[in-house]
Parts: sequence; C-alpha cells; structure tokens
Amino acid sequence: MGAVAVTTATSVTTAVSVRFFASLREAVDREIVELALDEPSIAGVRAKLAGLLTKTQFEAIDVRGVQICVNQTIVRGDVGLEAGDEVAFLPPVTGG
Repeated sequence: MGAVAVTTATSVTTAVSVRFFASLREAVDREIVELALDEPSIAGVRAKLAGLLTKTQFEAIDVRGVQICVNQTIVRGDVGLEAGDEVAFLPPVTGG
C-alpha cells in the first residue's frame, strides 16, 4: 500500500489502513479507512475513528466481543503501530 510516516512542521503522523469485516462493515458503511495517526496505537485508531464515524457507527465497533487484529494477528489491549500496518475490526463470533 506504500504507507509511510509523514513528517510535518510540528509532528510525525503514521499512516495505517483500517478494515471492517462482515456486520461491522455494514454498520460503519465502509470497508477500508486510511488514517494518519499522531498516536500510532490502537488507542490512537479508536480516538481517530470516534471523530470520523457517527456515534452509532462508533458504538457498533466499540462493543465487547469485537476483536482487533494488527497485520492479521489478534491483539489485546493497546499496542503500538507502525507505518503501513493494517488494523482490522472483526465482529463477535457466535456459534450454534
């Protein structure tokens, strides 16, 4: 994807791709969002998405059971990100 860290006069931002799958893609009405993060972490992604999405859309991805992956590996808690990383939001898994 060619994402890089971008330096501005006052700060460095890190470009990452955020993907939404299945019901979350439908809830946020998009599959991929490209973000430039001042805080390159999962917390930074959440903060940026909270400002980008509507309240209802953000609430759909901010619920218990939603899994987050970084570069196709499930992560827990707040982890750091690097330029070009892919962050994915996966809906809760149900069985039956």
